[in-house]
Amino acid sequence: MIHEPMRLRICGILAAVDEMQFAAIRDTLGMNDAACSKHLKTLADCGYVSVSKRESDGSRHMVRWYAMTPTGRIAFEGHLAELKRIAAGIVD
Repeated sequence: MIHEPMRLRICGILAAVDEMQFAAIRDTLGMNDAACSKHLKTLADCGYVSVSKRESDGSRHMVRWYAMTPTGRIAFEGHLAELKRIAAGIVD
């Protein structure tokens, strides 16, 4: 699931923070709303990312916040370890 390049980048960003607003993820990666939503939904559906909605500061507008779940962190760290192993030329 994480191997798709944009989802890998999303996981990398979320692994470095406690949580992040949708707009910040989208803007950091230079994505459009639809593509960003699709990748985040895929990650949420498999339990790697959680989403919460909260009111924006000073308005009634709801803002989506995303965070890596413990399962997501384990999967991401495992994926990175495997990529490092492959890059080092270690094969089974």
